[in-house]
Amino acid sequence: MTSGTGRRPGTGAPGTPGETSAARTARAEETARADVEVVEYTDPLCPWSWGAEPVLRRLGAALGGRVRRRRVYGVLFDHDDDPPPDPAAETAWYARYVEDVSAHTGAPRAARLSRVAASSWPASLVAKAARRQGEEVAERVLRRLRETLFVLGEPADTPALALAAARGVPGLDPARLAADAAGAAVLAEVRADRAEARRPVREVLAVPAAGSPHPGAAKETDDGGHRYALPTVLVSGPAGRRAVPGWRPYEAYAAAVDAVCPGAVSPYDALSPARALERYRSLTEPERRLLTRGPWPPAGAVRVDTAGGPLWLHPDEAAVHPATRGGGPATPPPAL
Repeated sequence: MTSGTGRRPGTGAPGTPGETSAARTARAEETARADVEVVEYTDPLCPWSWGAEPVLRRLGAALGGRVRRRRVYGVLFDHDDDPPPDPAAETAWYARYVEDVSAHTGAPRAARLSRVAASSWPASLVAKAARRQGEEVAERVLRRLRETLFVLGEPADTPALALAAARGVPGLDPARLAADAAGAAVLAEVRADRAEARRPVREVLAVPAAGSPHPGAAKETDDGGHRYALPTVLVSGPAGRRAVPGWRPYEAYAAAVDAVCPGAVSPYDALSPARALERYRSLTEPERRLLTRGPWPPAGAVRVDTAGGPLWLHPDEAAVHPATRGGGPATPPPAL
């Protein structure tokens, strides 16, 4: 005999005959994780966002595909920013600023910065357009856009430079990328991102230093409003909302996710050096220390030296990367 709910009494939820208590619990937990959203406010040309790549890559690996993740481009360098009265002095000042940020984060920095980026719009449009070709392609395109400034010293601040940065990314259709980046739909998405980044939650309007060189309080804008400091991660879920602004350790992000959905963060399983380089294609020193375990470098890894330490490239990436395409890949270094 069955009850009027369509199940045997005490054996499962409606429509799931025979489901055990453990299965119901697992299904409820999966539903809760699906209701979690992790939003990253960033910019392809932001030095603090570049420095946060190691911990955010690790967070992505620990979350897997179990939660929704969204990246919002805050447009750090805007169209209507006033041009500097002395571009050379502005570039020298900004190069010192990037050097100071790199000293804190350990991220690579270019030996010479050609100029301060004129605009974040081209890189943001290309990064947003790349999502139409899948998350893996989008991740690799964004990484290349960051590396134009912080490895090469040449910011991707025009449409041509932003598109050129993505050249050779595996699986990328460059003609489609160019068409999408120039299209009205992607422009509307980046405009929406810019507006969202200028509606920060109240938790980030005043942030204690908490020992971070970049605690991440929201920045005042020229119109009297605020925008998120970059990067800022906002986590929302069944148990509320948590903001993690500025440059923070991995544990701060994991704790925020766990607070809104316990159990959503899996223990991180470090990759072998070869597997990590195959997966990510380029790794900084902080990334290889945080994401890998084992003797470094793996066979075939190509080292690109910068003023802030090396960038390591998979040999296939080195064959098409802007840092090496001019003179070809460097000789793989001996093991450290």
